[in-house]
Amino acid sequence: MAADRSIPVAAAVAWQGLRALPPLSLYVHFPWCVRKCPYCDFNSHEAKGGIPEDAYVDALIADLEAALPNVWGRSVISLFFGGGTPSLLSGAAVERLLAAFRARLTLLPDAEITLEANPGTADAGNFAAYREAGVNRLSLGIQSFDDAKLAALGRIHSGIDARRAIELALRHFERVNLDLMYALPRQTLAEARRDVETAASFAPQHLSAYHLTLEPNTAFHHAPPPLPDDDLAADMQEMVEETLAAAGYGHYETSAFARPGGQCRHNLNYWTFGDYLGIGAGAHAKLSFPDRIVREARLRGPKDYLAATDRVSERHEVPPAELPFEFLMNALRLTAGFAPRLFEERTGLPLAVVWERMRAAQRDGLLEATPENVRPTAAGRRFLNRLLRAFLPD
Repeated sequence: MAADRSIPVAAAVAWQGLRALPPLSLYVHFPWCVRKCPYCDFNSHEAKGGIPEDAYVDALIADLEAALPNVWGRSVISLFFGGGTPSLLSGAAVERLLAAFRARLTLLPDAEITLEANPGTADAGNFAAYREAGVNRLSLGIQSFDDAKLAALGRIHSGIDARRAIELALRHFERVNLDLMYALPRQTLAEARRDVETAASFAPQHLSAYHLTLEPNTAFHHAPPPLPDDDLAADMQEMVEETLAAAGYGHYETSAFARPGGQCRHNLNYWTFGDYLGIGAGAHAKLSFPDRIVREARLRGPKDYLAATDRVSERHEVPPAELPFEFLMNALRLTAGFAPRLFEERTGLPLAVVWERMRAAQRDGLLEATPENVRPTAAGRRFLNRLLRAFLPD
C-alpha cells in the first residue's frame, strides 16, 4: 500500500519560531565551463572569449557585503566553490576571495574549504596555489575513466587525464573527493565496476557515485542517448555499494561514501537543514532567523549578475506548513537518518506534525522511526522519491 497522502501535515500547530540558529555555510558559484556537458542542468555557461576574472571576484565580494546584515555575528563552518568549473579560477583569484571572506566573516579555523575541479583543467601550479590560499579539500569531477564514456558525456578530459588529476590532487590535498557517474550511455555492469574499482584504488577520503539522470532543459533530455534499463541500473547501484563497502567506505548518504572521518561537512550541513549563504550567478541561499526561514536566489546570467547592484532575484519566506517536507527531503537522504530533536530544532515544529504520515511510511516498509532515531529502510533508500512523496505539503 502506498503511503497515505490523504493524511494532512498538521497545520494547526502554531509556529513558535526557532530557539537557536543552525550552523552556517557559504557557497560560491562560478558559472563558467570550458564546454557545457549534455547532461548538466546547473547554471553553467561556456567560457567563450575568456573569463572576466577580476570583475567577477569584485562582484562576489560586493554580493557578500550586501548580504552581511543577514548573517552578521554568525560563524561559517564550511565554504564550497562550485560551478561550473571553479578550477578555471587562478590561484591568485582564490587567494583574494578567501582573504576577503575572512575579513568580512567569522570563518572557523577548522572550516572545510572545498573547490570543485575538472580533470581537464588540472594544473599542478594552480592546485598548489589553491592549497596555499587555504583550500583544504578538492572535489574532482572524474565521472568515468573510460574514454568512450567520457566522450559520450561530453567531458573534456580523458581517462589518462583523470588519473593524472587524481595523483596531483592527492599530492597537494589530504581530503579529496572523486565524483563518479554510472548508468552511462551503453554502459555494461563490468564497465561500471571497473570505474568504481579504479577510483577506489587511489584511496581518496571520499567518493560520490551518481546515477545519470536526464534532467529537463539539457541536451540529453531533448535527444536521449541509449541508457541501461532500470534493472541493469539497479544492479549497478548495488555493485557500487558492495564494492565501496568492501574497500572500506561507509555509505552515509544517497550518493556519498567516505572513509571514517571523511564525510563532506558542507553537504552534511545541507542534509541536516543547516543554513547556507549562496553568492555568485544563480546561487541559492537558505537563511534562518528567530522568526522566519528565508530562501533566496541570485541572478542567473553572468552578464546580468556582473552589471547589477542588487543581485538577489528572488526572496521568499518558507511557510511553516512546507518546513517538514523541506527538512525531510534533505535528512532522509542520510543512511543513519536523524534524531527527532533535530527536526524540532531546525523547523521549529514538533515531530508530531508528520507523525501520522511517518506511521504510514513505516507500514509501507520505507521508514524506521523510534523515539531516538528516524531513518529510511533499505527499501526507503532505494525508493527515496516514493518515500518523500508521502510528506509533500497538501
